Amino acid sequence: MDENGILLFIIYPSFDVLHMVIIFIYRYVALGDFENGIRSYQNALQIDPIHYNAWHGVAMIYLRQEKYEFSKHHFHRALNINPHSFVIMTYLGTSLHALNRNDEALSMMEKAIRAYKKNPLPMYLKATILVTMEEFDDALTVLEELKECAPHESSVYALMGKIYKYRSMYDMAMLHFGLALDLNPSASDAAIEKLHIPDELDDNL
Repeated sequence: MDENGILLFIIYPSFDVLHMVIIFIYRYVALGDFENGIRSYQNALQIDPIHYNAWHGVAMIYLRQEKYEFSKHHFHRALNINPHSFVIMTYLGTSLHALNRNDEALSMMEKAIRAYKKNPLPMYLKATILVTMEEFDDALTVLEELKECAPHESSVYALMGKIYKYRSMYDMAMLHFGLALDLNPSASDAAIEKLHIPDELDDNL
């Protein structure tokens, strides 16, 4: 525990030490201070080696550092302790996808969706994995369903635009990139993709 943590414990002696350490993990990560974040995580595990928030916290650090094998391992440990957390499932799936273990990533996203159907994030990430696997029909099916529960999410329309662009369906691509930009004018990905639509399309509109 660092000096700030010791001071906090002196001022608030009844404060739960483990939760105090977890707070410092999140603070360090938010500031980009990964070294102290890891150190705080190690302190947390010394206090309670089966505290899933500690495993999840360090996994998030590794994920942000793009150390995907390490993040996968720690998300696995967190999920073993808290097997019903759709948040951990989602981030574990993200790590697996980054490692190109797409079948496992897809399976994990489906588990996350079943665990909490109201959360659109694992549905969107499932669609991105399907796009990586070039399963475009399945990806569009997921995205169409996602539009129903997140109709104002620009990234959904931008991803649909990319799929239509991959298929050389440029009119549909333009439509969806335009919808993405209408919803979020700062959606730079959609703007860039739209700029790369072949010029001859204008003659056909």
